[in-house]
Amino acid sequence: MILIIRPRPATCSGMKHRTPLAALFIGLSLAGQASAQCYADYKAKQDNPLRLQYGIIELPADACDSMQRATEHAAPVIARSGWTLLQVESIFDETEFQRRRANAGAVHLRQ
Repeated sequence: MILIIRPRPATCSGMKHRTPLAALFIGLSLAGQASAQCYADYKAKQDNPLRLQYGIIELPADACDSMQRATEHAAPVIARSGWTLLQVESIFDETEFQRRRANAGAVHLRQ
């Protein structure tokens, strides 16, 4: 026995059912990414006169599991404010962020 399956041509009525389902899938995907926030704490410096800074930076989801990617993301963000990244100290989640933010000073969160 041979079974041949042919796709149905797209119709307006079929699209009405697919569009909400696709929108729901995309919305759930984005919601999952938004809730997977992570942060890194860092040390930076400015010269003439020498100033040191400890701060926290919010990371994109693809940098949450790699110190190298966290560093690659943080360096240009911090440089926009005239600072040079010395080191990313650690990567942590929202719960740890709430605990550490008290130690991060006035400029505690860069995005």
